[in-house]
Amino acid sequence: MTIEHDVPATMRDGVVLRADVYRPTTGGPWPVLLTRLPYGKNMPMLAGLMDPVGKARRGFIVVVQDTRGRFASDGEWEPWTFEMDDGYDTVRWAAALPGSNGSVGMFGASYFGNTQWMAALAKPPELKAIAPMVTWSEPDDGLFARGGASELGITVPWSLMQGTDTLLRRHAGDPTALGQSLMALVGDLDAVADTTYWELPAGRHPAFERHGIPELGFERSRREPEWSASCRVAGRQSEVDLPSLHTGGWYDIFCQGTLDNFTAMRAAGRPATLVMGPWSHTGQMGYLGEVNFGMAASAELLGFRGRLADLELGWFSRWFTPDAADTAVADPPRPGLPPVLLFTMGINQWREEQEWPLTRAVDTDLFLRAGDRLAFDAPEAEEGTDTYTYDPADPVPTTGGALLMSNEFPPGPLNQAAVEARPDVLVYSTEPLTEDVEVTGRVQAFIHAATDVPTTDWVVRLCDVDTAGVSRNIVDGIVRAVASPGEFTEHVVDLWSTSHVFRAGHRIRMHVTSSNFPRWDRNLNTGEPIDRGTRSQPARQEIAHDATRPSRIVLPVIPAPTSGH
Repeated sequence: MTIEHDVPATMRDGVVLRADVYRPTTGGPWPVLLTRLPYGKNMPMLAGLMDPVGKARRGFIVVVQDTRGRFASDGEWEPWTFEMDDGYDTVRWAAALPGSNGSVGMFGASYFGNTQWMAALAKPPELKAIAPMVTWSEPDDGLFARGGASELGITVPWSLMQGTDTLLRRHAGDPTALGQSLMALVGDLDAVADTTYWELPAGRHPAFERHGIPELGFERSRREPEWSASCRVAGRQSEVDLPSLHTGGWYDIFCQGTLDNFTAMRAAGRPATLVMGPWSHTGQMGYLGEVNFGMAASAELLGFRGRLADLELGWFSRWFTPDAADTAVADPPRPGLPPVLLFTMGINQWREEQEWPLTRAVDTDLFLRAGDRLAFDAPEAEEGTDTYTYDPADPVPTTGGALLMSNEFPPGPLNQAAVEARPDVLVYSTEPLTEDVEVTGRVQAFIHAATDVPTTDWVVRLCDVDTAGVSRNIVDGIVRAVASPGEFTEHVVDLWSTSHVFRAGHRIRMHVTSSNFPRWDRNLNTGEPIDRGTRSQPARQEIAHDATRPSRIVLPVIPAPTSGH
């Protein structure tokens, strides 16, 4: 294998992007695997994920390119804007590299999962397959925002971290200015949990203006709604006539986007494969949060099917030309991936399926009831209401979940005791279950609520309470609502999807509250625009649960198999 560093590729507007090219030294010609990322093509923590050496040893030319305006590549750094055109041009350039057989596949996660989608939507003829990992579908459903609230948790640290390369370029000839600017930016990063997350206005964050750096995209997408198309996949999957491999995690910030992309590709009749593990955005091991899912849960084992990385290479080989497939796989053939491979938490088992969502799932209502109960039977009469006060100055702290934030806020299932002890969190629980209940699919809540302010947020969380009484989060969601003070309205809260078995003896629990900060920005309750609002006021919140206003959570329950099947 040989490695060429900083190989130039000229884009249609003359800007030069640079890539490292890993090339086998025997055999050939070879198919090309391309990834395009903004984090630095030599970033050590990404080496294992990209594994260019391992891919080259398996008979692929591997191209790892810095995107425009990042690290070795020229141009201005502007998240998302240029990835479609640059992706198209780079695929065509990579297909013509010496030793290439003309077939290109793309791989990578998160931002460089989206660069695959953007290139695929541009339709370069040499692109034969894509394998986006932990990647969104609709940017307003997990990347920029969720339920109308800003994804502040990822926006602030991500934008600041990407700002370091911007400052290095800006002050390259002035060491004094460079040192001062980097110290100030790092100071804001170090203080993110205690100070930077809290700054207002959240929709025009002072830190980004202070340092003069591009932000993730929430603010720009509010100023220029049409610009969001530069990273939107939702509604366009059918334009991509390629096979796709989708890998996600139940506790990934883009969990639902991964599922939505797969579902749309299958609905369009495209070959698509899905792998969903008990993973976060950056971790694919068998332990997450406070739960040990077992070694077989890791991407290194996949229930003893083999390494996910090896299965991905085998998947790519099947979609290149027959000759390429012969040269690309030097190892003995192994069983491939099923159409859908899911990890079901609670029982900690991998399961092969033919579809997503599962048509055998039965939407099952669990109703909020008086006495903090959660019950399968609906209320038949007036049961009163439950109230709490939400104060934006003292929001409910983010405690686990499907998130990507600063290190003070780890993802995954965590003990919710401190959250549940707060007076601004309503907690409803079932009786101990008499048998296992499997929930696999998308979870929604329907909340009949009233407030005394013009706008507020409603946050719902689903938890599993074990036999020792420890409550851990499974899924959650938020909706930002415009309200007529004092008027009850039904709000639909999308909690996204999971696959989890609530074991016999456990209880199913539901939270209702109005904040999850700093994961999502605080609703200040005043109605001021998010890009100008700095004043907050408390809100009196009221939740109804009676025959005419049946607040409930809807769970996709998988019926237990009948005896003998």
